[in-house]
Amino acid sequence: MSADEPLDELIHRADLDGLVRMIDERCSTRDWDGLLRVRDRARHAVDTGRQLWPAATLAEYRLALLAPPPIVAAVLDESDGLSGRFTIGPLTEVAAQDHTWADLAPVLDRGPRAAFVAQERVLRGEIIAATADLPAVLELPLEIQPWEPEYSLAVYTDAGAEFPMPDLSADWTEITPTPAERLDDDVDLAVRQLVEPWLASSNGHLDVACVEGDAAAAIGAIGVRRARVALLDPAAALAWIAWAGASGGAHGRRRGAASGRFGAWWLLATLGDLTDEWPVPPDDLGRLAAELTWYRWDAFEPAIGWSLQLAIADETNGTAWAITARDAD
Repeated sequence: MSADEPLDELIHRADLDGLVRMIDERCSTRDWDGLLRVRDRARHAVDTGRQLWPAATLAEYRLALLAPPPIVAAVLDESDGLSGRFTIGPLTEVAAQDHTWADLAPVLDRGPRAAFVAQERVLRGEIIAATADLPAVLELPLEIQPWEPEYSLAVYTDAGAEFPMPDLSADWTEITPTPAERLDDDVDLAVRQLVEPWLASSNGHLDVACVEGDAAAAIGAIGVRRARVALLDPAAALAWIAWAGASGGAHGRRRGAASGRFGAWWLLATLGDLTDEWPVPPDDLGRLAAELTWYRWDAFEPAIGWSLQLAIADETNGTAWAITARDAD
């Protein structure tokens, strides 16, 4: 281990403020090896009772965001099972923001994290060859399909991150929901998996209803008696679903845009009863998305926190679903 007396002194004193200043300084001077030492020694200090995880996490996040590819590869190394546990976004997503697959591919081990980095780069418009030798983690195409949306992506900076929602129609029409009997299907489980961090690690609430009938009947089945709807094109609906699946909600851990895209595809396949055929041919899912009718809905309540409130009608089969998933700040 390289000698680094100033760092050792800060670690010995458990000086968190001093470590943050050192992280800032080493970023400004592009001392990536020194910053990696901060990450490693702050992490190891936890074993001695020094609560320096915040410094380790900050150093790791800055390395994934800013460092050259060989250092990023070291941060993404999966062998210790520790990296990325507490950062504000998954390191695969953070690293993919400003590092191309072409730059990272020669230095990344071909494990699951490499597959996630590749999928994140696909969402940013990079073309990745099918011969990239990646494990089948998500089983999604390495290119955006013509029917897919422009996904809403996180924006990471030195100081933090933003997770913008997609733009959604606000062309509202008031409706009177009609109570209907719920049917059993697998859509509830698919949505539950989509927003699992909202439910398990935060304050989220979820209800999903499947009915024979239209969107008003599905909304009525979850107990709403007055509502409004706005028609969405399929791409906007899928962008919203993917945004929800990428997020951690108010307090859960973010999973990243690649996971959000997978969640949107899986929910779409579940709506079409196609999950037994996974991976579903992309064109089949695109046709299904176009055949369904998608609505945004609410019950005139204020928009707070994180929300996914969709109604989906399969007019061919006379079936509809209503989804309400909310997580307050």
